[in-house]
Amino acid sequence: MAGRRRALLGGLAFAGLASLAFAAELPIRAARWIKGADPVATLTTAPPECLRQPLDGKARQSIEIGRAVFRSPTLLGGQAARAGVSCESCHRSGRGNPAFSFPGLSGEPGTADVTSALFSSFRDDGVFNPKPIPDLAAPKEARADMEGFLHGLVVEEFNGVPPPPEVMQGLADYVRAIDPKVCPPVTSRPVTLRRGLEDARRAVDAARAAQNSQVAVILIQAARSMLGEVDERYAGNDPARALIRQSSRDLAIVESEIRAGRPGAKDGLVLWLARSATLETTLARTENRSLYDPATVQAALDRP
Repeated sequence: MAGRRRALLGGLAFAGLASLAFAAELPIRAARWIKGADPVATLTTAPPECLRQPLDGKARQSIEIGRAVFRSPTLLGGQAARAGVSCESCHRSGRGNPAFSFPGLSGEPGTADVTSALFSSFRDDGVFNPKPIPDLAAPKEARADMEGFLHGLVVEEFNGVPPPPEVMQGLADYVRAIDPKVCPPVTSRPVTLRRGLEDARRAVDAARAAQNSQVAVILIQAARSMLGEVDERYAGNDPARALIRQSSRDLAIVESEIRAGRPGAKDGLVLWLARSATLETTLARTENRSLYDPATVQAALDRP
């Protein structure tokens, strides 16, 4: 019975996702689960990241690992991963998301039921009880076992595969480093091509520095997911999308070489990082006609 209930909830959720995406007529993944707010502002701005960076290089690397997987659906499992949901979906820039509305999971916008059978085969309590999504930069009590808490979220709440210890440590270090004391004096910032590619570059740079090949592969997958989000913004621009997808394929080749244990495989990451500057320059020429541009997003929403 529980399995049938989860299957039914999953079907209803994806039917809801399809209707939301059709209504918005936008290929942006995040547009599938926003409601009750200005969609243009929600899709073209984000809260600032309140990240306290340590001076120690090893600590910084750990935070960069966590930052990358926080933004990648590859960390989660089951329905969440298939829908493209990441930690970032609910906690934009490590903050909150007052517009988040996932069918079967949310009540009012900005809420989620973390004990729902929709995403978890472990924590279903049989009650629809969505709670407000917290801002991770809000003052909070320190958790003595942050790693254990986050492991439970990934493995039990989302049915994810237990990640390598370095990934779990990085995720915990990233969440700990989100600090209200270092929040910029602004309430939002534009979502831009440069920021999207910079996220991918940071993930690739962390993969280059990773000592564990499995961690490097996870970080490359995260970077490719970030490139996918850039690709969404260039819907209708086939030349631009061809360049983005070739860039993603280049990373896939390096990933395969790392998996195979080939010497010097990570040299391909250095080359990719160098090429990403040219990619950015080329894509920037049409950014003002892409779905990074608020007027273009509004025009797409207004289209009959």
